[in-house]
Amino acid sequence: MANPESRYLNRELSWLAFNERVLAEARDGRNPPMERLKYAAICGSNLDEFFMVRVAGVHRQIAAGVSVPGPDGLQPRETLALVRRRTHEMLREIEKAARTTLKELHGHGVKLMRVSELGKRARAALREQYLAQIQPVLTPLVVDPSHPFPYLSNLSLNLAVLLEAGDDDPDFARVKVPVGVLPRIVVVGGAMLLLEDVIAAHLGDLFKGRRVLAAHIFRVTRNTDYEFEEEEAEDLLATIEDGLRRRRFGSAVRLEVMQGTPAPIITFLQERLHLAPEDIFLLDGPLGTADLMGLPVTRPDLAFPPYVPAVPDLDQDEENGVFSTLKRGDVLLHHPYDGFTNILNFLEEAARDPQVLAIKQTLYRTGDDPRLLGALREAAENGKQVVAMIELKARFDEQRNISWARKLEHAGAHVVYGMAGLKTHAKVALVVRREESGLRRYVHIGSGNYNPKTARLYTDFSLLSADPELGADVAELFNHLTGYAEAEYHHLLVAPDTARPGFEALLEREAQQAAAGQDAWARIKVNQLTDPGMIEALYRAAAAGVRVELIIRGVCCLRPGLPGLSESVRVRSLLGRYLEHARVYAFGGGGHPEVYFGSADWMSRNLDRRVEVIAPVLDDAHRAQLLAIMDTEWADERGSWELGPDGHYGKLSGERSAQQTFARARHPELPEL
Repeated sequence: MANPESRYLNRELSWLAFNERVLAEARDGRNPPMERLKYAAICGSNLDEFFMVRVAGVHRQIAAGVSVPGPDGLQPRETLALVRRRTHEMLREIEKAARTTLKELHGHGVKLMRVSELGKRARAALREQYLAQIQPVLTPLVVDPSHPFPYLSNLSLNLAVLLEAGDDDPDFARVKVPVGVLPRIVVVGGAMLLLEDVIAAHLGDLFKGRRVLAAHIFRVTRNTDYEFEEEEAEDLLATIEDGLRRRRFGSAVRLEVMQGTPAPIITFLQERLHLAPEDIFLLDGPLGTADLMGLPVTRPDLAFPPYVPAVPDLDQDEENGVFSTLKRGDVLLHHPYDGFTNILNFLEEAARDPQVLAIKQTLYRTGDDPRLLGALREAAENGKQVVAMIELKARFDEQRNISWARKLEHAGAHVVYGMAGLKTHAKVALVVRREESGLRRYVHIGSGNYNPKTARLYTDFSLLSADPELGADVAELFNHLTGYAEAEYHHLLVAPDTARPGFEALLEREAQQAAAGQDAWARIKVNQLTDPGMIEALYRAAAAGVRVELIIRGVCCLRPGLPGLSESVRVRSLLGRYLEHARVYAFGGGGHPEVYFGSADWMSRNLDRRVEVIAPVLDDAHRAQLLAIMDTEWADERGSWELGPDGHYGKLSGERSAQQTFARARHPELPEL
């Protein structure tokens, strides 16, 4: 996998290796069958986005004539050839894993069937349901000289229908399968059916008076990696909305068709979508495995045992609530084992408290939870100064964030759309409260988004603090974001200004200590490690004798174990029931460890083109707690893989589970995950 002459692993191939690790969870019989089906759906969804963004980007490089090798030594055309080879096999394996699990679920009474398998009574009921609830939504489109080939939207499922046309060649028609408008799964009696199968079985009703010769399902993926020209925009909101409209018409990058589709149909589609033969994926189905995530089944016996997050009582003082608790000391939460409810309670209490004068918050991916939006709207309506820093450029969440911005503006909040040329990815909130001693600042700093739904599925950290210096730093940050004021931070590392040099200085200090014969180490946990500058800093530290342990869930372009370069570097990837999303940065500090956490991966975009906040852990007990968490994760066997210098990952053997350990620390009675 690795170019033996390069110090770096290829980013796209490393990402595919990550998706293969997720696929391994879909095949792991230790996971309940409904969870295995979810893993297969996640793999399919991941691969969809990979094509929409990463593969589309490689295509764009080739179209622009880029022939300069990347850091890994591969030119774009070489990368694309390797990606095509791996993804053809991977997509077949994802669908195979889904089919295998669906077959197992059938034995448990969870039946995803074909229309042809239904009895007469069920077929009659299905036809009534089709005519009443499905056919009115459909639009049959025949392609002929007066009806040009229709636009095929991104990730759309379609039926290519052949209609008899006398002695001439059959007519071609397209029927879009309206997934999203209608559920992908149609429920009839005790059976579930795929929507496209139901439509295909009733095409005679849709094309009355025409003989349907055949119908074949296909799916199109388009380039959605649209760059917003914000530097030239007078109105960023209007620019983003215009960009979202343009994104719909990106060029096609993949065509998925079912085995048995006649070659003339494939050629017809390929020519109109302007695709190379290598971009045609011939599959056994079901196409669009991501939709299987929404299988309408409630079977706790076939899923992970339920977990209810612990909710520490931070509201012990009836008069001053959480603010009284924070004056006694910082609170560190480990989600999802500790509930995100604490953060929502903090914001809701601030919205209601008459002594709170201002709330300032960054918002990147928020989801649809009404509590967060309601708290900020209530605060604004109560006359408090509310500042919402909403990142309109959060990929695939742009429309939702535009909606939030308008609702908050209507409530009277000050809405700021971000800084030109930068995405605001930081996760921070500031509450200013009037107290007897004067104004006091309370802050929340997190590694995850303000999204209660993902907070139940992702592992992250939250810090609630009344530390005056942290509060002053966060206030400096908001003044910088909203007023472009110069900022001076005492504790925070903030990208793109101080994070990179701060991390490099911490690694250099460890290198100096190692050179002086002291025990020196660095343990880093991030989602992705792709930035050449940080990789080189790690190489320098390792060459000096620093012991480096990296927990990188996804893409890692560093090559561990290379003689004279990275012999003291080990890299592991940890997967499990929850998505490992937290970012932690720990350094030996000459016997006095320094620990930071925050929102930044070690990618060029995070360190150079995003606003990120990394906070030190100042409390001794919390520092020890985070180091112990990192120890537990490094000792994990159940979901851990170790990266070799050739770019291949080897699965660790054993049953020790970090996630199980954390869950049982809150709920000792829990069964095995």
